[in-house]
Amino acid sequence: METETSFFQIAPPVFDGENYQLWAVRMETYLEALDLWEVVEEDYEIPPLPNNTTMAQIKSHREKKTRKSKAKATLFDIVLTTIFTRIMSLKSAKEVWDYLKEEYARDERIQDMQVLNLIREFELQRMKESETIKEYSDRLLGIVNKVRLLGTKFLDSRIVEKILVTVPEIYEASITTLENTKDMSKITLAELLNALQAQEQRRLMRQDRHVEGALPAKHEDGGRYKKKKNKKYRPADGEGATRKNKSKTCSSKGNYPPCKHCGKTGQATYKCWKRSDAK
Repeated sequence: METETSFFQIAPPVFDGENYQLWAVRMETYLEALDLWEVVEEDYEIPPLPNNTTMAQIKSHREKKTRKSKAKATLFDIVLTTIFTRIMSLKSAKEVWDYLKEEYARDERIQDMQVLNLIREFELQRMKESETIKEYSDRLLGIVNKVRLLGTKFLDSRIVEKILVTVPEIYEASITTLENTKDMSKITLAELLNALQAQEQRRLMRQDRHVEGALPAKHEDGGRYKKKKNKKYRPADGEGATRKNKSKTCSSKGNYPPCKHCGKTGQATYKCWKRSDAK
C-alpha cells in the first residue's frame, strides 16, 4: 500500500507536442504501473448488468467503468491546454491515444530518414583523447537510444564492435587481454566497459602517484636554491683581518689632533720623534 501511494505521487510525463516517441514510451510504462494500459490498448466494452446481479458482478462492472474513466482522465491531465482542446470531445482513452499518435508521430518515411541520419552519426563517432570511457559510451548510447525510440533494433554487439575499433591505443592492453581470455563474439557491453574503465582507473592512479612523488622533489630543490640565495658572503680569514686592520687604521687617523712637535696628524704626540725627550 505504501508503494502504491508513493507511486501515485510521481508526476506523469507531460506532453507538449514534442518528442512524441519518447513521451509515448514513458506514458505507456506509467499507465501499465497504474493497471490502466489495457483500457487504452483494447478499449473493451462494458456490458450492462443483468437483472439478477450478484455483488461480484456489480463490483466487476464498477471496476471496469472506473478504470476507463481513470485512463481517460489521466490522458487529459498530461497534455497542455492547446492539445487538450483538440482531444476533449473524444469519448474514450483509446481514441485519445490514437489521435495523439496519428497527429504527432512522424510518418514512416520521415522516421526512416531520421534512423539513417542517426546511424550515420553513430558510425562517424570517435573517442577523443580528453574523454573517458564513460563519457564516450554515454555519447554512443545517446544516439543508439534515439534509433531504438524510432522503432529500429540496434544490438549491443554493434556498440561493442564500435568501441573496440575507435578507442585510442592506450587501451590496447585491455583489448588484447579480452581477446585472449574471452569469446569476443559473446562479450557483453557491460564486460567491455568494465575492463576498459579498470585500465583507465589504474592509469589515473599511476599518474597521481607520479605527481605526488614529483612535488616533494621540487620542494626540496626549491629549498636548496633558497639556502644558496640567502647564504651571506664570508671573506677568508686573511682577507678579513686585512680589511679589519685597514679600517681600524683609517679610522684611527682621524682620532688624533695635530702634533705639537711636528704639526702632523694621525699619530699620538708621545710617538713623535721630534719631541725633546725622544730617544
